[in-house]
Amino acid sequence: MRAIRFTRKDIPGIRYEEAPEPSLAGKKEVLVRVYATSVMWQEPQWVETWKTTAGTERTHPIPGHDLSGVVVAVGDEVTGVKAGDAVYALTEFDRDGAAAEYTIAHESELAPKPRSLTHVQAAAIPLVGLTAWQALFQHGKLEAGQTILIHGAAGGVGSIAVQLAHWAGAHVIATASAKNHAFLRELGADEVIDYRTTRFEEQVQAVDLVLDTVGGATVDRSWSVLKKGGRLISVFAPISEEKANEHGVHSAFFVVRPSREELIQLGKRIDEGHIQPIIEQVFPLEEAPAAFAQASRGHTRGKLILQVREDESSITH
Repeated sequence: MRAIRFTRKDIPGIRYEEAPEPSLAGKKEVLVRVYATSVMWQEPQWVETWKTTAGTERTHPIPGHDLSGVVVAVGDEVTGVKAGDAVYALTEFDRDGAAAEYTIAHESELAPKPRSLTHVQAAAIPLVGLTAWQALFQHGKLEAGQTILIHGAAGGVGSIAVQLAHWAGAHVIATASAKNHAFLRELGADEVIDYRTTRFEEQVQAVDLVLDTVGGATVDRSWSVLKKGGRLISVFAPISEEKANEHGVHSAFFVVRPSREELIQLGKRIDEGHIQPIIEQVFPLEEAPAAFAQASRGHTRGKLILQVREDESSITH
């Protein structure tokens, strides 16, 4: 099969080449024909890209852990999906991904593809959708009527978080450059602050939850805007527990985990019209090096997608 493989830990090491087609090895595994995946530009530097959790070295790993495709075959103990099902998933980071014509997923990672989305659109959801869902509801305990401040709101995670928080009945304050203000209001932001011209801590106070996707000084400046007992959740870098205690708030840093059940919930919200995928550009698989290079420059609105094959009308609707 044709695939993208990393030969070293930088963008020049990205290759479009022949790779062995995967086959089922475990009873809970599923072979998927891939239609689209997304770009995670930091992936060449991840520890998991080059070594499994068991410590085994990985050579020429295939990236792409967002997945939208069609089930080809299932292991003996798989009951939740069957051949011919259109599915989407976030797969674990320490094994080969979906930047290839075929990939292996686990049953626990796969959920039915939202009926209202094409494969290209669906591939933009799993990583950022699950990250936003887990940040807001699992770690952030967000409830209707609360106020949330979202940093980096126009990015992949931020743009989904804005929509989810709006759906949940929260008052949504977003930080973004001026060019993205109208866009974020359309997604459900109640207030938008231009981080380039305005210090958000001078405009915001007593919020219940801060979601940080930016890191650095933004985190340090966010403590003062939280009410006592509020929460600061970061998907960028670990947070000082000592500073959280000093300010009388809770904090958490986490790495997203695959979840079939949460993807099903996201799919329902998508098909009900509450959430839409945000895609800046779609690249054919062979142009992955250009897509990674563009993503590494930052300031992407939503996601960059790698399309592996054309959608088929019989499975996208």
